[in-house]
Amino acid sequence: MVNVGVLGATGMVGQRFIQMIDKHPEFELTTLAASSRSAGKPYGEVANWYLDCEMPESVKDMEVVETDPSSVGDVDILFSALPAGVARKVEPEFAEKYIVASNASAMRMEPDVPLVIPEVNPEFLDLIEVQQRKRGWDGFIVTNPNCSTIALTLTLKPIYDAYNIKRVYVSTMQAVSGAGYNGVPSMAILDNLVPFIGGEEEKIETETLHLLGELDDGVVKPASFGVSASCHRVPVVDGHTEAVFIELDDDFEIDDVREAMDKFRGLPQKLGLHSAPEKPVVVRDEENRPQPRMDRDRDGGMAVTVGRLRKDAAFENSLRYVLVGHNTVRGAAGASILNAELINEIL
Repeated sequence: MVNVGVLGATGMVGQRFIQMIDKHPEFELTTLAASSRSAGKPYGEVANWYLDCEMPESVKDMEVVETDPSSVGDVDILFSALPAGVARKVEPEFAEKYIVASNASAMRMEPDVPLVIPEVNPEFLDLIEVQQRKRGWDGFIVTNPNCSTIALTLTLKPIYDAYNIKRVYVSTMQAVSGAGYNGVPSMAILDNLVPFIGGEEEKIETETLHLLGELDDGVVKPASFGVSASCHRVPVVDGHTEAVFIELDDDFEIDDVREAMDKFRGLPQKLGLHSAPEKPVVVRDEENRPQPRMDRDRDGGMAVTVGRLRKDAAFENSLRYVLVGHNTVRGAAGASILNAELINEIL
């Protein structure tokens, strides 16, 4: 078994890590780290459990430790659910010794830090050697993208492999859990929609091109098509919905696009990794699907569901579709766990 720990264990994403690691066949949760307010106390006393499942019995009496490399003990992989500001300071300190699989945004765009979706760009893990050589670390940091970026890029990958993409326009309708339990006041979101999420549009526009780029001699060269994002917070608990519009350079058949999505598989599927969905992208034909409540938990929340796939009459050589992905599973904790499973398998 691989000993793992969670940094930022009391927050919503930290709790999702705990829920997904519990009874994992390869990972044993041995360390829970949080702020100094929680350190030294049993996890069950300091964590307000937010998820719609019971807190695992295995962690209730586990003593929380401080978020410090000297406190985590015998651990092989640390999952980071830390806020970006904290992560930027402490993740490099942990990476001097440990493997850090991070959901935080702080280190994502560092030139020597792999930003990875295992089905899309597993070859970017080659940057680990560059990172260790440059920084003199025994450990390393691997990151996953923003939650909306992950769902979008998983659906773009089979299209990108088959066609020349000219432009992508995406409008997101993002669940409140993406902001954390205290992130959006109830009076601000009930009977309402908030048409701004700080930094979100820039992350989607930058990270998508990075992920679909090429690694050339230790340097990532981003893809060259245009991405335009508009992000909105909506009164849904879990599950981000995105309306996607794509312009291609050449004509296409919509059935061919559907087939490309349906047949899309990546390295995690070939290796049979524990958290890998059978199909990363599931295409539905009903007029009223996907919907967050009905589709976010597909394959344990690790698959992205696509529907309303059709040609777009407004632009030449264009298509459009709607997707739903679980933002705290595939879009956060599950993404880091799948990265760690891949690292554990191939490195």
